[in-house]
Amino acid sequence: MLNGILEYAAKYDPTGLVGRAANEVQYAETMIAVLRKLAGIKLDGPYTVVQMVEQQARRSVKAPAIVFEGRTLSWAELDARANQVAHWAQARGIEKGDVIALMMANRPEFVVTWLGLAKAGATIALINTNLTGGPLAHSLTVAAAKALVIDADYAANLDSVRNLCEALPPVFASAGAIPGADDFDAETAAQPRAELPRHRRPALTAKDNLFYIYTSGTTGNPKAAHISHYRFLQASNAFAAQMGATRHDRMYCVLPLYHSAGCIIAVGSMLAVGGTVILRRRFSASQFWDDVVRYEATCFQYIGELCRYLVNTPPHRKEQAHKLRVVCGNGLRPEIWPTFQDRFKIPRIVEFYAATEGNVALMNADGKVGAIGRIPWYLDRVFNTKVIRFDIETEQPVRDARGFCIECPPNEVGETIGLIPQDPNKPVGRFEGYKGKAETEKKILRDVFETGDMWFRTGDLMRRDQLGYFYFVDRIGDTFRWKGENVSTAEVAEALTVFPGVREVNVYGVQVPNTDGRAGMASIVAADDLDLEAFDAHIAKALPAYAQPYFLRLQPEIEITGTFKHRKVDLVKEGFDPAQVADPLYIRHPDLGGIKPLTPAIHADIAEGRLRF
Repeated sequence: MLNGILEYAAKYDPTGLVGRAANEVQYAETMIAVLRKLAGIKLDGPYTVVQMVEQQARRSVKAPAIVFEGRTLSWAELDARANQVAHWAQARGIEKGDVIALMMANRPEFVVTWLGLAKAGATIALINTNLTGGPLAHSLTVAAAKALVIDADYAANLDSVRNLCEALPPVFASAGAIPGADDFDAETAAQPRAELPRHRRPALTAKDNLFYIYTSGTTGNPKAAHISHYRFLQASNAFAAQMGATRHDRMYCVLPLYHSAGCIIAVGSMLAVGGTVILRRRFSASQFWDDVVRYEATCFQYIGELCRYLVNTPPHRKEQAHKLRVVCGNGLRPEIWPTFQDRFKIPRIVEFYAATEGNVALMNADGKVGAIGRIPWYLDRVFNTKVIRFDIETEQPVRDARGFCIECPPNEVGETIGLIPQDPNKPVGRFEGYKGKAETEKKILRDVFETGDMWFRTGDLMRRDQLGYFYFVDRIGDTFRWKGENVSTAEVAEALTVFPGVREVNVYGVQVPNTDGRAGMASIVAADDLDLEAFDAHIAKALPAYAQPYFLRLQPEIEITGTFKHRKVDLVKEGFDPAQVADPLYIRHPDLGGIKPLTPAIHADIAEGRLRF
C-alpha cells in the first residue's frame, strides 16, 4: 500500500525525491522477500534440491510440472520417473559422489534424469550439446564420469571424440539407439516408480555437489564449475522470490538446460514454488508469441540477444495478447530495453548479473533501464562487492604504493570483484570453484584491501553510480586500447545497433601493422538495403573518433555459443585480410572518404604502411 501511495505522489513531485523513495521501498520489499525465501536453507543441513522437489510433488501431485510439445508431465509423474532413474543408478553401481555425464536435448527427460541421478547422490556433468571434437573430449575428460547418458541425436558428436579420449565411460543411449550403447530408456522404464527405501537413500547435505556446469567457452575450452545443492537452492529460490513466483506461474524456457540460466533459474525457480515449466527445444523468434499465448506463459527467462531478435522481427498479431507478467534475465542492453518493453507490453523486467561459478550476484529490482543490479550503500557490508581500478593494457588491477587495490569512485570503470569469506562454511560469498585447482586459483585475487584477503574476479568491467546501480561495460579482454583510449566493444556495438537496418553487431579490436593498440572492427548482420553513406554519418555522430570502427565485415549471421554469447576469437584471428575472409569487407578511413570496399590493393597499402592510421 505504501509503495502505491508513493508511486501516485511521484507523478506530481517535480523534485524526484518521492520517486526515489518509492524505488527504495520497492528495493527493500524485494530484498526482504528474497531473504525470507533463503532463511531456511542451511549449508550443512539435510534440505537439498531432492527434498525440495519431492515436497513440491507431494503438494501438487496432479498439477503440471513440465509442458512440452503438446504433452504434460505432472508433478507426481516427474517424481515417479525420477525415482526410476534413481533405482537404475543404484542397480548400475552408481554411488554418492560418482559423476555421470548428461548430454541431452531440452525435453522433460533432461530434468527427470538429473533429478533421478541426484536422488542416488550422483554429481551430474551437464554437457553442451553443441560440442564436438576437442572441446567435447575435454569436457568428458575433465568430468571423469562413471557413465554417459546421451540422446541418440548426438551420436555423431560422440563419434567425433572416440579417437580423442583415452577411454570413454559406459554409454547409455536415450530417445533412440547408438551402436555399442545400452538402452537407457528401456532400463529405467523397468525400474520401480516408488522412492528409494530409506536405508538406500544417500545421506546428502546442501554442501554436496549437484552439478558440474561448464562455462560457455567463448575464449577457450569450457571449465567445469562446481554447483552444490546449496548453490542451486539459493539461486532458484532467490530468483523465484525476485519474480514473485507462485505455483500458479508458468515459465517459458527456450534456453539450453545444460547451462545455469536454463537449468537453475528458469527450471529451478519453478521447482522452488511448484510452478510449471513450458519447455521448448530451442528458441524460435517466429514461433515465440504463438507459444507464449498458446501455453499461457506468465514468465519468460531471457538472454539479451533473444530480446534483440524479437525486436527485429516483423509485428506479430499475438505479440501483445500474452499473459506475461514478468521477464527475467541478463544482457538486455539499454538501446533495446525500452523498445522491447513498450512494443510487447511487458509489465516488469528483472535484469540481473551473475556467473555460473561466481560469487557476485546483482539484481535490478526496480527496473531502472540499463542497470544490471544495485547494492545501496547501506548493504555494502552485506554483499561485499567492489569495483576496483583496472589497467586495460596490462589486464591487471592497479595497486597503490602499499601494494593494495584501489576502489573506484562512482562512475569510474573498473573490474568488479566479490569477497570470498575466510570461513569456507560461511554461505554468503561462497566461491565453489572449478574441477581443478589451477583453474580455480586463476579466478582468485589475493591481498586486495588487506593482507590475506581473497576476492573473486568476475572478469567484467563495470561502473557503479552514486545510488549503487551497476552498469556493465565490457568483458576484460574485449575492451581494447586505441589512440591512448579504452574502447568498450559493448558500448560501440550499442551505438551501431540502433541504426536502421542493422540487426546484430559484434565488435572487436584487430592489429594493424605499424600501429600501437588495436583498431576497431565490427562484424554486422544487416538488411540488404543498408545505407552505407548514412551509416557512416551515424558512426561519426554517435561515437568519439577513437571508438569509431575502421573495418566492417558483413555476415549473414554471427557465430554464437549455446548460451547466445558472441564468439570473437576466430574473427580476431581472421582480421581484415580479403584474401582470408570470404565475407564482404569494408574500410572506413578519413583518407578514403566514407565506407569503401576493402580491396586487396587497399589491404596491401595498409600492410606496407602507405595508408596510415
